Amino acid sequence: QVQLVESGGGLVQAGGSLRLSCAASAGTFSNYAIGWFRQAPGKEREFVASIVWSGGSTYYQDSAKGRFTISRDNAKNTVYLQIHSLKPEDTAVYYCAVRGKFANRYVYWGQGTQVTVSS
Repeated sequence: QVQLVESGGGLVQAGGSLRLSCAASAGTFSNYAIGWFRQAPGKEREFVASIVWSGGSTYYQDSAKGRFTISRDNAKNTVYLQIHSLKPEDTAVYYCAVRGKFANRYVYWGQGTQVTVSS
């Protein structure tokens, strides 16, 4: 089992940047893909980006291309989501989650970290 802890959220002005972190507090990311999702108030949770731990292949939702970058740090067993040029519509709770490398369903989820972008 993998336990996930997100951090790095906060209040930021539009145009600013944030780097969110997703650390495995128990277990490792080996043989997994890690995804970032977000849920804005009153909206459904949506996929943002994912990375396969072994090999580092990345995938982005079309709307995330250009401003979002997912990366990993092998030594720290941590996945990051860098967000540039933040917009008020990026305000959401951001979650990381884990699925098997070849699976479709994400099975382990973190508790989420709040990102609030002021205009």
